[in-house]
Amino acid sequence: MTFDLGKLLDERGGERYELHGRHVNHQLPRMLHTIGFDKTYVRAEGAHFFDEEGNDYLDMLAGFGVMGIGRHHPVVRKALHDVLDAGLADLTRFDCQPLPGLLAEKLLTYTPHLDRVFFSNSGTEAVETALKFARYYTGRTRVLYCDHAFHGLTTGSLSVNGEASFRDGFAPLLPDTAVPLGDLDALERELRKGDVAALIVEPIQGKGVHAAPPGYLRAAQELLHKHKALLVADEVQTGLGRTGDFYAYQHEDGVEPDLVCVAKALSGGYVPVGATLGRDAVFKKVYSSMDRVLVHSASFAGNASAMAAGLATLAVMEDEEIVANARHVGDLLRGRLAALVDTYELLYEVRGRGLMIGIEFGRPKSLKLRSRWTMLQAARKGLFAQMVVVPLLQRHRILTQVSGDHLEVIKLIPPLVVTEADADRFVEAFTQVMDDAHAGGGLIWDFGKTLVKQAVANR
Repeated sequence: MTFDLGKLLDERGGERYELHGRHVNHQLPRMLHTIGFDKTYVRAEGAHFFDEEGNDYLDMLAGFGVMGIGRHHPVVRKALHDVLDAGLADLTRFDCQPLPGLLAEKLLTYTPHLDRVFFSNSGTEAVETALKFARYYTGRTRVLYCDHAFHGLTTGSLSVNGEASFRDGFAPLLPDTAVPLGDLDALERELRKGDVAALIVEPIQGKGVHAAPPGYLRAAQELLHKHKALLVADEVQTGLGRTGDFYAYQHEDGVEPDLVCVAKALSGGYVPVGATLGRDAVFKKVYSSMDRVLVHSASFAGNASAMAAGLATLAVMEDEEIVANARHVGDLLRGRLAALVDTYELLYEVRGRGLMIGIEFGRPKSLKLRSRWTMLQAARKGLFAQMVVVPLLQRHRILTQVSGDHLEVIKLIPPLVVTEADADRFVEAFTQVMDDAHAGGGLIWDFGKTLVKQAVANR
């Protein structure tokens, strides 16, 4: 055997940024170099990375929510070794292996009002499935989504994406209409037209970390069912304990979505897997006869490695009380950060649920800070949040990122295994960065000038 992965990484691993720039997305290494994020991480465990010198970095990003139970959890690792060693007859396409049925059965215990599961490979595929199923079940074509929503980047999910910068240049898309999150009157106006198949909604939007107002999901569900349309809950990022309940929609009594999309954390951080959970009636209409048995399918759906990772992940969540930890540490972290709002005039609001937290910055009152803020806003909205993210990494070895383009919001979505000590570390570091920013000088504002020059040059 000529292939040796360890040897290959030893010989070529140092070329990582050059290789990516030459053969993959050339803008990614350019961006990372510009903001000083071009680190070399060599190992990861739980909620921490480690560089070549052995320094640890606190991960408050979790791979955009993928690493729900942390990196390289031993239970998931063992499950994957076991499934590989078993030598199963995987993906024969014409049999029924046990693992997909077992994972579906387990997932449905968390959604007792739903009956069936379609497995795919990602969150955007889970959304695509929900869109197709809703349109076929209702016989209607139009899907409603909320302003500022993010549901994925494939063509169908892009059609219900509320961020124009992602949609630009990819039209025409599917029939769709945006409605404001929380606006029941706007929802009902669209439903009266009689062509709406579904409303797809994130219970807490990833972009900006905005939660649906209390009572909105239940009232929306009632309106949708009155007009024979479906409620689709996109729990790709908010699901599997992120917000302190297993699903974010469960924070509101009486909400029972017709379809629920999950992915990200279900992977255990190893094998991509998505799932669309739905009502029996919806699935039975889509798969209405043996002729339609493969009318919606995916080549890698239900593969043994993904199913084993999903089953192991759910076992870890129960055994280690991951949801309870997310609620406890999330409430602690959010509370401590919210207490800083009255101390720092650049800090506007702290919001969220569980370990999905948004830190928003706003226009200060003092003249000196206001002039600097105005300079940044004139160059490009969102630069101040980026100015906070950079010293958190460079000086405190904490990885965070802004919540979306042109937003002065940092989103914290760490692995759900973070501890109170990790929360303390973040608050201490964030406080020091805020102190520096309010001092009116120092490295943070020097870096701001660099970002302004870069933003102007990109116009």
